[in-house]
Amino acid sequence: MLKDYMGILNLNEKEENIKNLTRNRTVASIPVAGRYRIIDFVISNMVNAGIQNIGVFTKSKSRSLIDHLGGGKPWDLDRKNGGMFVFNFGYGNPSLEDVEMFRNNIDYLQLSKENNVILSASYMICNIDYIEAVKYHEQSGNDITIIYKKAKNCAVNFLDCDVLNMDKDNRVLSVGKNVGVHDSNNIAMEMFIMKKQVLVELIYKCITTGICRKVKHAIYRTLNEYKVGGYEFKGYVACINSLQSYYKFNMDCLDVKVSKELFFNNGLIYTKVKDEAPTKYSEGCKVTNSLIANGCIIEGTVENSVIFRRVKIKKGAVIRNCIIMQNSIIGEGAELTNIITDKNITVGNEKVLRGDEEIPLVIEKVSVL
Repeated sequence: MLKDYMGILNLNEKEENIKNLTRNRTVASIPVAGRYRIIDFVISNMVNAGIQNIGVFTKSKSRSLIDHLGGGKPWDLDRKNGGMFVFNFGYGNPSLEDVEMFRNNIDYLQLSKENNVILSASYMICNIDYIEAVKYHEQSGNDITIIYKKAKNCAVNFLDCDVLNMDKDNRVLSVGKNVGVHDSNNIAMEMFIMKKQVLVELIYKCITTGICRKVKHAIYRTLNEYKVGGYEFKGYVACINSLQSYYKFNMDCLDVKVSKELFFNNGLIYTKVKDEAPTKYSEGCKVTNSLIANGCIIEGTVENSVIFRRVKIKKGAVIRNCIIMQNSIIGEGAELTNIITDKNITVGNEKVLRGDEEIPLVIEKVSVL
């Protein structure tokens, strides 16, 4: 277990291509897979590896995230020693980047008893064994290890993600961008393993020289000063940086093989507990290949869809290839195909809504149609 490691979650993440779902929340707090949030995966991965001190650094629009995290109880992080610490660095000035944020909270890093850090974003969803990654990092003698995925079909998936160019010994030579030219790439998962002192040095170097405003860019620009290597993760990875990738990930969760790997392979994925009654399936309803959370009432037809908590689908309604978030009501005789609805949506009787399979239609929060 990683008792000498602390976790740092850097939520300074891109939102440009997923604005419909991040208008009032961070990427990390977007609901996924029926009852989870994106951030649940990386926190659970760290906790499963024995990390007991996790700092969450978030920008503005964090009300939803802070409400979800609470005191960290679902992840056993509501403790006297260590635990979960949330820092909102963008409040009042959303243009701040993470280097400034880390500098403003440098005491947290310096006073923590752990000597090593796993620094991670949240938008790369996976179930990873950090113990194995750390073992590789320590045996390799790297100053910094970047976890990456050797991904295929990169012309469609992982667009705009960082790409590692490495030698035969997995030493990182340079870092570029995936612009969809090559089918296969070494996609950086924005997970970095290093000594805490190395992270502090990088932060101070950025502040004193002004070379970078983001820690990951500082790492990429000092490849000649530090020994930076790559650790290949071979499991399932989903990159949530666009509406298309968000929709694809939720549809992937309907695959039993993917679902088993994501939620059980290297430990369980934990989330905020909400005590709900079991879902009620009325006589005459029809449900096929769907993921349905508790607290729902299903009277109509649901096919190939992800339904969140407390959703009511009335008699005669047909839901196909959709993502319906919590507290939504689908009226009698309504027909929805390739739709993403945010929370608290009401769709009237006999309404017909259709989106494209590649570009689903998004209904924003608290709408009545």
